[in-house]
Amino acid sequence: MNHQLNHEANYEDPGFSADVIRWQKQHGRHSLPWQQTRDAYKVWLSEIMLQQTQVTAVIPYYQRFLESFPTVQDLAAASSEQVMSHWSGLGYYTRARNLHKCAQQVVALYGGRFPSDPALLKELPGIGRSTAAAITAFSYGTRAAILDGNVKRVFARVFGVEGYPGAKPVEDGLWLRAEALLPEQDIESYTQGLMDLGATLCTRSSPGCPRCPLQQRCVAYASGRAAELPVRKPKKQQREKQAVMLVMLHEGQVLLEQRPDSGIWGGLLSLPELDGMQDVDDEPDALADAFPEVTRLAQQFGDVDTIEALPPFAHVFTHFKLNVMPIQFKMASRHDKIAESRHVWYPTQQIGDAPLPAPVKKLLQSLLAPSLWSV
Repeated sequence: MNHQLNHEANYEDPGFSADVIRWQKQHGRHSLPWQQTRDAYKVWLSEIMLQQTQVTAVIPYYQRFLESFPTVQDLAAASSEQVMSHWSGLGYYTRARNLHKCAQQVVALYGGRFPSDPALLKELPGIGRSTAAAITAFSYGTRAAILDGNVKRVFARVFGVEGYPGAKPVEDGLWLRAEALLPEQDIESYTQGLMDLGATLCTRSSPGCPRCPLQQRCVAYASGRAAELPVRKPKKQQREKQAVMLVMLHEGQVLLEQRPDSGIWGGLLSLPELDGMQDVDDEPDALADAFPEVTRLAQQFGDVDTIEALPPFAHVFTHFKLNVMPIQFKMASRHDKIAESRHVWYPTQQIGDAPLPAPVKKLLQSLLAPSLWSV
């Protein structure tokens, strides 16, 4: 215990937080939509959306969410399909499912008021230690440390931290540093300042060192190692998967399939797939000869009029690349037996509002021109 306290004391540096706060007040970001409120619901919504997503991409989704779900009670009462539809295209869909569960728990457990204690917030779905600290700092002025990817990069460069920040021993040391560097006052400006530095100056590539308020104390700048720090994650060879997707059209509708709650695109609607997503083996085009099998699958839903192979496309996830071969079926007629299954015939004119994965929605919107809506 004493060793830990001594270790934390070694990291204390009041001048660091003072420099960050001074810079943020003069040069940081102040006009983002969620900065105009201390409403914990709005702050929480922005923090979840900003996880692994750029500010410019988040803003329109944030505004749409608040228009449809202005309070946490509104979000908690919404259907899963409504929430997923509003999230469609933002990626990392587990966030949307956890967002919905979290809203329901805040209403059930806390009467619709987010706790001001980061430890309690951290127990809710989709909220980690750093996110809990950010939410409570911006909503209630709680003195708590954040350590997201941007902050890790700032710390690694300024203090010359060796080792990959995602490795537990390195991350544990960064958390000790983050706690020790907390200022006694201006926690909101300090927290926002760390985020702003990482997002606008201390960027992954081409950092703006000449304009950085921490330049004089930065180990990476002094040693010419800004490009080397933080240490990158050891690379693994990217896996590849492939899928054959069926685009089945009949009388202005397209056949969609509800995906399982867990896994890729969990809970969203998507196009039916032949045997799901397959690992690419020694024969990367093994699924290219799937016409007979995919036709048999299509015939379960009706009588096929015409078949056409559409241009293949790829979509890159965090851990693998998905190669998709879409095949279009124009149906002469269809069976009604799917009424109780996970499949649904969806009006093509409403595809823009459907809870679809972004690449699938893009495919359908480019394919289903108005001339095809009467197919």
